[in-house]
Amino acid sequence: MEKKKISKHPSFCEYIKPAQIIDNLKATDKILAIEELLDVLVKQKSITNKKPVLTRIIDRERLVSTAIGHGVALPHARMNTGGDIAVVVGRSGKGIDFDAVDGKKVHLVILIVWNPSIPGLFNHLFAGLAQFLIKPEFRKRIFNAKNKREIHDILCEITLAIPLREDKIVSQAGLLWKLQNIEIQKRKAKKDKRAELGRQAKLIREELDEAVIDRFDKLMDRYGFAVAELEDGACQGCFINVATGMRSAIEGSNDIYVCENCGKFLVAKKKKS
Repeated sequence: MEKKKISKHPSFCEYIKPAQIIDNLKATDKILAIEELLDVLVKQKSITNKKPVLTRIIDRERLVSTAIGHGVALPHARMNTGGDIAVVVGRSGKGIDFDAVDGKKVHLVILIVWNPSIPGLFNHLFAGLAQFLIKPEFRKRIFNAKNKREIHDILCEITLAIPLREDKIVSQAGLLWKLQNIEIQKRKAKKDKRAELGRQAKLIREELDEAVIDRFDKLMDRYGFAVAELEDGACQGCFINVATGMRSAIEGSNDIYVCENCGKFLVAKKKKS
């Protein structure tokens, strides 16, 4: 991948060119769509070997879907391919089944491959992208753009600074919750099962910030669990009500918060399917 200078508050424009955009994805299947996008990165010489990147992205999708709802997916892989970061964007008119949280087909796919030596980079990208992509008017402009140049110009409006909040760690709550479940399963699993669970845990650990993982491990060692759900306004780790503002922010969110009382990670209660 081409080396890029990571500025303090970068624009998404620093990572994307019109040549890295497909304005009409042919694929209607998730894996085929990812392959189609990776072919662009190979052509651009951003990556040299598609197969290991494809394998890593598919493995990640099997853990937790990267479709964030509202017709948007952010598949990604953290691996060393020779540079810092590579991005490719695809738009689909028909829509692609990405196992999205809201059950809707995906019409915009932003695929990111980034270097393991840059901890937290994806969280910066994810936070900046999500901040814009949750806005219906912004998504509508991308979906209705006439060509890749127009899509590029719209994406260039995205800035990637993370809002600084002491009680909030921008990350994916579902991923940390999954890691906790895996670590608990590993305690009881047989040797052959532990190897596969360890591989899944490694994928998640590589994606999350070092500070998040460090805190997670310390909480697991001390309490046996690190992530608690918010239910009826109370942290299920200490059963004490959280502040109203934090409660409102957590509900319906996929961000990770920290309980002000017990210090455990706090996530929105999972809805029963």
